[in-house]
Amino acid sequence: MILVPYRGSAIARIIGSNAQALQRFATTVKMWVFEENVNGRNLTDIINTDHENVKYLPGYRLPDNVVAVPQLQDAAEGADLLVFVVPHQFIRKLCDEMVGCVSSSCLLSPQGIDEGPEGLKLISDIIREKMAIDVSVLMGANIANEVAAEKFCETTIGSKIMENGLLFKELLQTPNFRITVVDDADTVELCGALKNIVAVGAGFCDGLRCGDNTKAAVIRLGLMEMIAFAKLFSKDGVVSSATFLESCGVADLITTCYGGRNRRVAEAFAKTGKTIEVLEQELLNGQKLQGPATSAEVYHILKQKGLVDKFPLFVAVYQICFEGKPVQEMISCLQSHPEHL
Repeated sequence: MILVPYRGSAIARIIGSNAQALQRFATTVKMWVFEENVNGRNLTDIINTDHENVKYLPGYRLPDNVVAVPQLQDAAEGADLLVFVVPHQFIRKLCDEMVGCVSSSCLLSPQGIDEGPEGLKLISDIIREKMAIDVSVLMGANIANEVAAEKFCETTIGSKIMENGLLFKELLQTPNFRITVVDDADTVELCGALKNIVAVGAGFCDGLRCGDNTKAAVIRLGLMEMIAFAKLFSKDGVVSSATFLESCGVADLITTCYGGRNRRVAEAFAKTGKTIEVLEQELLNGQKLQGPATSAEVYHILKQKGLVDKFPLFVAVYQICFEGKPVQEMISCLQSHPEHL
């Protein structure tokens, strides 16, 4: 049995189909659903009766073996595999509720990082510590609606135990969802978090109508800062440059800077002057942005280490989002950005 939270419905479609087709996995896939009322019906009832997540993935049928469960502990009890697709701000609380429920390993698709007493704290490390299970990480250029529509895409699984990474590859791979497994799990995870900061910067430039040349500069300079950050905060001091050429790196960065919700909300922020919180409510149908929150976490870590001056793009995004700096500071940041970090 596999547990998938409901906002991972695109992944749940793949897992449900593969679990039915393959002999290696139990066929029932439990999907934890935070109960909501949609047009007078419980969301769990809609999913289990109509086999569609009408709020978060409308228009795409879920396999019959994907079962919506409203209580997290009931959904997680006895699970051998956990596929975790939730905003990183809620990880600690959810892990506390699931301790002892999941016995094998977890595949995480995190979109942020955390601050620990010594600085950087990866979301995967929080899960390992709280739940005592192995954690692999999935990141890539795979926007949910396109995955659900079975348009070809690639993704990357980073795993410290390759056997587990390959197990999740078997569970998830399809002809149109191609997976590469690498052992540089920490870098894969950092790519997934940091790219959202860069996407916010790209959205600011879109809101200012700067053009594609400017956005290309944001992507390039943002990638430079992602690589520099990973090298500075790597636990063992080793970061493979090749990881940034996987889907989790440059491909996910490009996709997010052109098609992601962080870019879209940041563009609206620049055009309207409304707050991030208001725009989340207006544009995201209950979902949360990860880019601004991650920029704050990164800024605090950099400040703690005395490295604020080394990451001008990351810092500019934070200051625009949280310190009232004008959006035009994004352009000033690009103009003064050092050629090398």
